Amino acid sequence: MSHNTRQRRLDAMRACDRILSGVRPTTMRERLADMDAGGDLDDQPDFYGDGPVTTLEARVADLLGTEAAVFFPTGTMAQQVALRYGADRTGHPTVALHPLGHLEVDERHAYAHLGGLRSTWPTTAPRNPTAEEITALAEPVSTVVVELPLRGAGFVLPSWDELAAASAAAHAIGARVHFDGARIWESTPHLAHTLSEIADLADSTYVSFYKTIGGISGAALAGTTELASYARIWRHRYGGAVFQQWPAALTALAGLDRELPRIPEYVRHARTVAAALTALPGARVYPAPPHTHRFLLWLPHPAQALNDASLALAEEERVWFVAGWQETAVPGMAMTEVTVAAPALDWTAENIAEVGERFLGRVVDH
Repeated sequence: MSHNTRQRRLDAMRACDRILSGVRPTTMRERLADMDAGGDLDDQPDFYGDGPVTTLEARVADLLGTEAAVFFPTGTMAQQVALRYGADRTGHPTVALHPLGHLEVDERHAYAHLGGLRSTWPTTAPRNPTAEEITALAEPVSTVVVELPLRGAGFVLPSWDELAAASAAAHAIGARVHFDGARIWESTPHLAHTLSEIADLADSTYVSFYKTIGGISGAALAGTTELASYARIWRHRYGGAVFQQWPAALTALAGLDRELPRIPEYVRHARTVAAALTALPGARVYPAPPHTHRFLLWLPHPAQALNDASLALAEEERVWFVAGWQETAVPGMAMTEVTVAAPALDWTAENIAEVGERFLGRVVDH
């Protein structure tokens, strides 16, 4: 997408009165208000990780029920430290990953290029590995990574029993369990357990502060005090000991206060939205019902035609429906991710059907 097209979409979405998928883009001035909501701006800023960063770390450790948590500027860095720790402690350079996970798809194989580690895939199925697949691994692994939810497969989650069994199987083969919990915040309704109960199944958990809860950046790695000490050393070595990170810390704290309590409501309403979208001609959603407040949507039209229709609807009617369409391996069938957040809560199934008809009426297949 060109810069001009991206800016046009942002401007159109910001001007909309109603938004079904996603949240209204914010300006830098609006983000400053978030910082004020996250703490007292008259306090001193952090210096290499104290002050509001320490407050955020303690908050995360409390939410996840872990001994400690360490702030990182990026999730990529936090994940590399977690895997390096596992390899150092077990002596095994192999980690069990999913080919659709962040570590393989989004982090440019940093675990291999920076950490000298290699991966094995317990499964290529569009879900996290089962206990049986972990037990059947043909070589020793230092860490078994479970992404909650697995975005690349459609924001899918295992059941609680499946997750507990997978964790037990990993420990039984002498491996650590690491939860790639970038979006773990939205996993509690489906798993029907608290964040601390979920994290208790893992030896380490990574969380993101800009995904789901709306911070401007940052992540945390949570686990034992021993892991935290190790993580602080390697954070510095990786270049993550940033002089001041109070803007990220304060917006993360604000997000934990504002967004985290609302996630169960978003997940419930996502089921209504998904069912209504399924009624559109040729539509398909997955998973059905959604496991979180995000899911995948397919429509039988070219991606460019759908994106053009979405932008036209936004600019002419000030209504943002569903955008971000991409082509799939099936010609003429496009896919996108739908995110149901606060702006979507006042949309009824009838609203979605009505606007969906107007949206599809603007689609011009070429």
